[in-house]
Amino acid sequence: MKNLLKSTGLIVLFVGLFISCGDLSQKAEEKINELNSKTDKLDSLVNKELKKVNALDSLISKEGAKVKRLDSLINKSTSKIDSIANTKINLLKNLNNK
Repeated sequence: MKNLLKSTGLIVLFVGLFISCGDLSQKAEEKINELNSKTDKLDSLVNKELKKVNALDSLISKEGAKVKRLDSLINKSTSKIDSIANTKINLLKNLNNK
């Protein structure tokens, strides 16, 4: 009789353990699914922000190229103006020396 009670008690204990493990497993799976969902949302957000950064980088590159072209144009214009000014100064010097 005592052995039967001990055996029944052990069986009940193991059944309870398996049931609680099943619940624990289900809860763990729910948490993992939640975590996966949050990870997907975060990944999507990061991708959107990376697209914005890439667009901004492209815009900066285009504007940088425009600045370089303008700088080159300004340098050419400055050279031409300096040349014209030097020519006029030399003419004035020659007139004063005569």
